[in-house]
Amino acid sequence: MINQASKLKNLVTPKNVEKNTHFIAITSGKGGVGKSTISANLANILSQDGYKVALLDADIGLANLDVILNVKMGQNLLHVLKGECSLKDILIPINENLMLIPGESGDEILKFNSQFLYERFLEEASELDKLDFMIIDTGAGIGGSTQMFLEAADEVVVVTVPDPASITDAYAVIKIVSRFKTNPLMLFNLVKNEAEANRIFENIKKVAMLNIGEGLNLELIGYISQTPLIVKSIKQRTLFTNDAPYSTQSVELRNIASNLLYRLERKVLSNNSNGSFSDFFKRLIENF
Repeated sequence: MINQASKLKNLVTPKNVEKNTHFIAITSGKGGVGKSTISANLANILSQDGYKVALLDADIGLANLDVILNVKMGQNLLHVLKGECSLKDILIPINENLMLIPGESGDEILKFNSQFLYERFLEEASELDKLDFMIIDTGAGIGGSTQMFLEAADEVVVVTVPDPASITDAYAVIKIVSRFKTNPLMLFNLVKNEAEANRIFENIKKVAMLNIGEGLNLELIGYISQTPLIVKSIKQRTLFTNDAPYSTQSVELRNIASNLLYRLERKVLSNNSNGSFSDFFKRLIENF
C-alpha cells in the first residue's frame, strides 16, 4: 500500500482549478439515527441554493441513498477503477445541481493499484472538479474504510439521537476522530427542541474535554426536531426538504447548511484551501 500511495502521489500534481470543492463527511456511531436522510436532504438544500453538489454513497454494506432518492444504481466507483466503465457513466443526476456517486468499499478500491487505471481515472476525475460540495454518507461506526473517508474529508459531522446508546456510540466516534481532526461537528436528530440538543451537547463536550483534552474543539452545527413528516418522506422515497420546504425541520436543516457555509468561509479566509476531487481521492489513498 505504501508503494501504491507513492505511485498515486506521482500521478497527481498541483493544478489550478476554477473552484475548490469542500468535502463533508456525515457519520454516526450507530445505524438508524437518520444519517443518510440528513446527508441526502443537506445535499438537496445546498443544490437548491445554486451550489454544485455530489452525494457519495460510502455507507458500505448498508448503502441506501438510491432508496432515499428513488433512483436505481448500477455500476459504482469500483467499476470505474477496474476500467469497466467511465466515471461519467456512474453519475446519477438528481436535479440540475445535484448528482449521486455510487461508492464502494475502500478496501476493495485499493486492491486495484494499476498505474494505467489510476491515470485514466484521475483524468476522468476532472468531470467533478467544478463541484462546490461533496457530501460523503459514510458507514456507521469507525471501521477501516469509514475512517479512511473521515480522515480525507475537510469536515466531519457526527449525527446522533438523544438516547443513551446512540450518545455513547457517537462519543466513541468523536474520540477516534479527534486523533486526526481537532474540530469535529455534532448534529442532533429527533430532538424535542433546541434546549434538549444544547443540554446533551454540553454534557458530551464536558466529558470530551475531560477525557480527550482541551485541544479538541467540538462544535454543535445544529439539530432537527422530531416529526412524522420525515418518516413519511422516507416511506414515500422522497426528500422532506422537497415535500415541505417551509416546515420546521426544513428550516432547521437550512440553518445547519448556513452554519456550515459560515464555518467554511472562515476557513477560506484563513487560506485553508481544499482542492479538487482528484486531490480528495489522493488523500483517500494516502490515508489508507
